[in-house]
Amino acid sequence: MKNLTLNLIKNKTERRKFIRTEYRELVALKLNSAIIRKFIPGRKTDSRKGQNGKVLVVGGSYMYHGAPILASLAALRAGTDLVYTAVPKINASATRAISPNLIVIPMVDAKLTRGSANKLLGQVQSGLDSATIGMGLAIADEEGLKNLVKELSAQDVRLSLDASALVSSVLPVLNKKNIVLTPHTGEFQRLFGVLPSNKILDRIKLVEKYAREHSVTILLKGPTDVISDGNKTYLNPKNLPSMTVGGTGDVLSGLVAAMLSKNRNPLESASAASYVNGSAGKFAQKKHGFHIVATDLVENIPTAMKPFDKVIR
Repeated sequence: MKNLTLNLIKNKTERRKFIRTEYRELVALKLNSAIIRKFIPGRKTDSRKGQNGKVLVVGGSYMYHGAPILASLAALRAGTDLVYTAVPKINASATRAISPNLIVIPMVDAKLTRGSANKLLGQVQSGLDSATIGMGLAIADEEGLKNLVKELSAQDVRLSLDASALVSSVLPVLNKKNIVLTPHTGEFQRLFGVLPSNKILDRIKLVEKYAREHSVTILLKGPTDVISDGNKTYLNPKNLPSMTVGGTGDVLSGLVAAMLSKNRNPLESASAASYVNGSAGKFAQKKHGFHIVATDLVENIPTAMKPFDKVIR
């Protein structure tokens, strides 16, 4: 019936409008386990430490000290071998005390500056696979953020930007590949100057438009996540009222970095992260109802990911 209707429409503008509305399911695919299984690589039986991902997490401030911790623990629980957590020096001791699994790099200033960004670049290990920047991060100088993004990109580090790193001034320095942006609605407006509506078709169109214009992958968070690189779009309908609690976006950022460390395709990595984040949320909500905290998601990441475990010989 849709094909017949389409054939009857002669006006090109009306045809395009019909395709956008009636054929949306052909270009925006709903994520499922079969799709995600293709996006999460297996592990080699003879792999060594570091071969299953090296991730840098940059975030934190005097007030939001927990955000980079959540991202780092999420990346570890997603199977990353090594996670380096860069936080302001005022947070370093407290961050170390949270978990012996964290490798903490103290940044020299309380906020991100050009000086602290340059110092950090000299501190990080070579051979990083991916990095996520912005969770709870206080930024004193956006030039420092731009330098950090530019230099890491030049080293072929796949990047995920979230929270305070999502500012319009950073858009010109994105290297137009291997970059994932993870805004919620308000951050999307700050980044692109347009407030997404609550209508899913409008959100899809906006995400596709700006992903295509800037050659990046955008994961617009919401009850249904919209993930697109401008050419292909995935939807992940979570519909979990409990996941409005603070910190779930930080967990997602850690998952994106973890996926990017093993899969160079940013659309596939962002989609896998969204799906695992939502699945972990479902397990947490099933146990705790609407009374979850972000660490409940972290604890449920292994359960969410175990069905996708596979060994490569």
